[in-house]
Amino acid sequence: MIMLDDISLQILKILQEKARVPNTEVARQVGMAPSGVLERVRKLEKQGIIDGYEVRLNPGRFGRSLVAFIRVEPESGADEAALGRALAAISDVQEVHHLAGEDCFLVKLRARDPEALAQIRAAKIAGLPGVGRTRTLIALSTFKESARIPLDDGAVQNLTKRRR
Repeated sequence: MIMLDDISLQILKILQEKARVPNTEVARQVGMAPSGVLERVRKLEKQGIIDGYEVRLNPGRFGRSLVAFIRVEPESGADEAALGRALAAISDVQEVHHLAGEDCFLVKLRARDPEALAQIRAAKIAGLPGVGRTRTLIALSTFKESARIPLDDGAVQNLTKRRR
């Protein structure tokens, strides 16, 4: 069973805010020695609580400011697991979700402009084996985009229950 105390939660909150924060700064904020913080972080990684670290790039700087969501409906009898993996393998795709009740996938991707989006949809998505039809939605603006997990009491209780 995984038990997270207040210090481990503080460390997780700090790392979610800025993963590159120096270990000494995390130690200062939580009132521990840097070696103790490093030990806790390694333990959290080993337990699978910390999945990894990634850099968030500014999409506009790379000509990828257009955000689109594409509903991908599988053909009848298609191997949905294989289709999900094929969609996930497309480099332009950021997220793939298999939806309940709709029998479809929701794909999030970024493109340079509507023409590039149309090219990605036609050449990389619509032609995959098992794709029945697609429907594309373009985001006009984004007010929030995050991979952070709220670390409130409910999330922590849920984590300890699942590990029992």
